[in-house]
Amino acid sequence: MTDIRDLNARAVRDSMDVVRQVQVTDLGRPTPCEGWTLADLLGHMAVQHRGFAAAARGDGAEMRHWEFVSAGADAVQQYLAASEDVLAAYAELGDDLEGAVFELPEFSVDPPRFPARLGIGFHFIDYVVHAWDVAVTIGIDFELRPELEQDALRITLAVPNGDNRTADGSAFVSALEIPEDASTLDKILLYLGRTPGWRPTA
Repeated sequence: MTDIRDLNARAVRDSMDVVRQVQVTDLGRPTPCEGWTLADLLGHMAVQHRGFAAAARGDGAEMRHWEFVSAGADAVQQYLAASEDVLAAYAELGDDLEGAVFELPEFSVDPPRFPARLGIGFHFIDYVVHAWDVAVTIGIDFELRPELEQDALRITLAVPNGDNRTADGSAFVSALEIPEDASTLDKILLYLGRTPGWRPTA
């Protein structure tokens, strides 16, 4: 079985390649995340990295790690630094990803504790989708690596699609209809409530 950390690292590094192409003048652009500018999205992405890194190090219950901050002019540098931090934190984990526990207080579970393998799976899917979010926001192509497709789709389809999607602060909105001939990336996006043809308004 492929280590979920390897899949996650590839997805995160692909997101880093996309974010490196962001210019300061792009930060006010609207994104597929309704109501969020690119500055908001990049701030969220960096904070989530820091929160998951804290969870991997046993300190995820501290809400200060998860506090949202919109990105400033140094958004790219902040995101890249946070990306390296979370990848390092995951690398520090031992081999027992079922025995290790992540505390993820943003998830509506009491107590919000998950096996590390599951927590990293959540993170992996987030950054497949967020890499696409940033790419379409700045008008560049994004392709999901073929070696990530099947695992990404499998994990995506395990995400519940019920009332949890309509709650305030939900990571994803309700799933959209998925055509049989949709690409794997489009299936992922549609199941997580994204519109593959989305483009920013002028």
